[in-house]
Amino acid sequence: MRTIPPSELLVNGDGSIFHLHLTPEQLADTVILVGDPGRVQRVAAHFDECETEVANREFHTVTGTYKGKRMSVLSTGIGTDNIDIVLTELDALVNIDLATRRVREVPKRLTLLRLGTSGGLQPDIPIGTLVFSRTSIGLDGLLNYYKGRERVSRADMERRFVETVGWDERLAIPYAVDADRELFELFREDTTEGITLSAPGFYAPQGRWLRLEPADTGLFERMIGFTYEGRRVTNCEMESSAVAGLSALMGHRAGTLCTIIAQRAAHHANTDYAPHVERMIRLALDRLATL
Repeated sequence: MRTIPPSELLVNGDGSIFHLHLTPEQLADTVILVGDPGRVQRVAAHFDECETEVANREFHTVTGTYKGKRMSVLSTGIGTDNIDIVLTELDALVNIDLATRRVREVPKRLTLLRLGTSGGLQPDIPIGTLVFSRTSIGLDGLLNYYKGRERVSRADMERRFVETVGWDERLAIPYAVDADRELFELFREDTTEGITLSAPGFYAPQGRWLRLEPADTGLFERMIGFTYEGRRVTNCEMESSAVAGLSALMGHRAGTLCTIIAQRAAHHANTDYAPHVERMIRLALDRLATL
């Protein structure tokens, strides 16, 4: 059995995992992921009680109970690179013995739900809509670094996407991954089903133009127009592809639920979106408590 060296699995002096500063007993099996560290307390405010609070850099975790179910809420910061850190370390907490640095023989499955904000890409998806990312198309290339990528991705959708939008070969190869089916069904009645784009940046990768012009000014519009088996692209954010892809490879149950706070088709945004996010938080907690 492979022993993972200290240079690959970094453990702090107190026995916590390197970036998250969590120990295994401080993590619940159900984890809500949010980008903004400030949103952690908005979720935790609904807990019946809180048992653990740990913060390091942008990673802030509170573990407690909601309607009797133990849950953790954890901030990831922005981007799939941060998701790579967070999901890998969450998996290590439950599936690697940090003392012996060996993978446990019986893997444990976490339930991971990302609650985010996003831009709506179709005219009939107004601000305040809740979109569940049934499929995420990663424009970031992260999953391409991992063995087994083909096992969890949707090869036909990827090929159709590359052909339809005229993908530039200088960019990272897109990957498409479905969310966990059980989580999708759990939220299906209260959300809009989505094909979500996960971009590696907020500006040019999402077709925004301030002073630096995108290399291909028509690419984002072509991506918005992509359809697959009667389904269409609904929204764009920066994390769902990594959440879905890495979780699928590791054997965890995961999905992404986003509140639409900008209407890209109408060129309108709402920065006062707190009530919509609160509705999303309450829905997520109530549904997760039933699992």
